Amino acid sequence: MLVTGSAILVPARAGKYGVGAFNTNNMEITQAIIHTAEKLRSPVIVQMSEGAIKYGGQDLANIVKDLANRASVPVALHLDHGSSYASALNAIRMGFTSVMIDASHHNFEDNVAETRRVVEAAHAMGISVESELGRLGGIEENIIVDEKDAFLTDPEEAVQFIEQTGTDYLAIAIGTSHGAFKGKGRPYIDQARIAKIGEMTSIPLVAHGSSGVPADIIARFRAAGGDIGEAAGIDDDDLRQACQHGIAKVNVDTDLRLASTVGIREVLHANPKEFDPRKIFGPAREVMSQVIEHKMRVLGSVGKA
Repeated sequence: MLVTGSAILVPARAGKYGVGAFNTNNMEITQAIIHTAEKLRSPVIVQMSEGAIKYGGQDLANIVKDLANRASVPVALHLDHGSSYASALNAIRMGFTSVMIDASHHNFEDNVAETRRVVEAAHAMGISVESELGRLGGIEENIIVDEKDAFLTDPEEAVQFIEQTGTDYLAIAIGTSHGAFKGKGRPYIDQARIAKIGEMTSIPLVAHGSSGVPADIIARFRAAGGDIGEAAGIDDDDLRQACQHGIAKVNVDTDLRLASTVGIREVLHANPKEFDPRKIFGPAREVMSQVIEHKMRVLGSVGKA
C-alpha cells in the first residue's frame, strides 16, 4: 500500500528500528526493493532523486506507485535531495507521498525559510517532508561536498530547526558520506552526537550515505572485470546502534548500484555472447534483492509491516 513517509517512520522511531530508503532508477531496482519488502514483511521507502526523475520521469514514478499500491506492506515514494521548492512541488504533482528539501548548503536562517515554505505546501496536500541540517561529504549525482566543507549537526540547532520549520523528519550529519568511498577502514560515526540529538528531539531522524559497500560485492565487481579503487562503507553495527537512538530512515543507493552492476558484469563476463536483457537484468535484480534483505535485517524492520 502506498503511504506517507510519516506513516512508516513514526512507528520506526518509537520502535527503535530503521527503515531502508532505497533509491531506484528502473523497474528491476523497484521490483527488488518492493518484492523483498513483501517477502520480509518490512515497511520500505522507495526514493527517486532529481536525476532519477530526469531519467525515468512520470513513467518510473508510475511503476513505483503501481507496485506500491499492489503491495501488502507499507511503501512510501520519496523525493531524495530535492533542491528547491519547485522540485518538491513537481514531485507532489507526480504522486510522491514524501519529499525532501535539501537547503543544507544555505545558512541556518535561509535553510529554515526554504524548509518551512516546502512544509506548508506539502502538509496542505497531506505529504510528509524531510529536511537536512549539517552537511555530508562525498558525491551523489549533482551533490558534491568536499570534506573540508562538511560539518556535523549541532544538537541545539536541530531542536531550533525542527521547532521553526515543522519538518516531519530530519537528516543529520553524523559522519556518514555519499558514494562508495567513505574513508579508510571503518568510517567513524559520531554515536554520541546521534544519542544527544535523539534525546533532545522526538521526530524520526535520517542517516544519509549509509551504504555498507559490502566487501564481497566489491570482490565480485573486480572479479568480473570491474575497476574500482578503495571502497569502504558504514559498518552494520553502527547502523544498529544508531537506530536505538532515533535514526529511523536509512538511505541506501551505492549498494544497489554496485549490486546491479555486479549482476550484469558477471553474466557478460561468463558469456560475452549473451544479449537477452532478461538474462542480464534478472541476475542483477537477484543480487540487489540479497543486498536489500541484508540491510533490512540489520535495521530491524523485518516483520514490522
